[in-house]
Amino acid sequence: MRIAFFGSSLVSAYWNGAATYYRGVIRALHARGFDVTFYEPDAYERQQHRDIADPDWARVVVYDNHPDAMYRAVAEARGSDVVVKASGVGVFDRELEEAVLDRAAHTMAVFWDVDAPATLDRLAADPADPFHALVPRYDVVLTYGGGEPVRRAYRAAGARECIPIYNALDTATHFPVAADPRFTADLSFLGNRLPDREARVDEFFFAAAAALPRKRLLLGGSGWHDKPTPANVHYVGHVYTADHNAFNCTPSAVLNISRESMARYGFSPATRVFEAAGAGACLVTDAWEGIEQFLEPDREVLVAADAAGVAAHVNALTAGAARRIGAAARARVLASHTYAHRAAQVSALLQGRTVPA
Repeated sequence: MRIAFFGSSLVSAYWNGAATYYRGVIRALHARGFDVTFYEPDAYERQQHRDIADPDWARVVVYDNHPDAMYRAVAEARGSDVVVKASGVGVFDRELEEAVLDRAAHTMAVFWDVDAPATLDRLAADPADPFHALVPRYDVVLTYGGGEPVRRAYRAAGARECIPIYNALDTATHFPVAADPRFTADLSFLGNRLPDREARVDEFFFAAAAALPRKRLLLGGSGWHDKPTPANVHYVGHVYTADHNAFNCTPSAVLNISRESMARYGFSPATRVFEAAGAGACLVTDAWEGIEQFLEPDREVLVAADAAGVAAHVNALTAGAARRIGAAARARVLASHTYAHRAAQVSALLQGRTVPA
């Protein structure tokens, strides 16, 4: 089965948090016999900050950041068995949303939403948004989070069906490695600076840092260079995916902070949750509905309702407890939450069957 996939980027995680999700899903689909061509625009300097070369498990087509080039790419994709339009491509998204439908005759059209809360908020804010009329024309909407609340919202928006394909562990890229002195810390956080995230980073990371003046905290991700930070926060800038394992394995604990909209909907574990768990890291996460579906609180993950909770976990954590929590989390995701599990779900769906999430 041939899949044409329009997304932000497969080869670069620069300002593109969905990259590891795309890689995990598509690599696992390739292992099941799918032939995937990934179409991505040359935008946001992603091609200048590649994490990987073109893989052997997908064909990558980079098109110019121009509408004519985008339409040519859509025309080339015509005739594929499945055409996927992912949310958040970054350029010409609204044109693509319609183009893949108008030019995808005799194919299955999928809208794959990697930020469903933002898309649903966009629809709620603008009754005249053209996407209202397009949602029912897609054969299915897939999301990488949101659970039943997002599924109900998409069905109410006219989707024929909405199925979550959650983030997971890519066992080929995320695993335990030796500690790296560059990433030594009591607590680390990795995430790009985004409007929907910054206030929660202030609340859960920077406020926790202020409450932990004798602890070393590490911040990675793009866009934080001009952010005033407590003296015990050390900023390392963009962390390439090749360094993610060391970034997760070296600190005593790793912090996950959900974006505001994802925390509001719940059931939206970030890619970082599975990357850290797969590396055997001791994970501390902000509280959100549905965490128990993925990791067991206190045994496989530490959950904090606020900065005080984060600080309390860091102060109480021993090396032995961190190792036990990290090992339990890794065992859980290997057993239930790898991209091989997700690809089995997608494969069944595309062949007209369903399997449990």
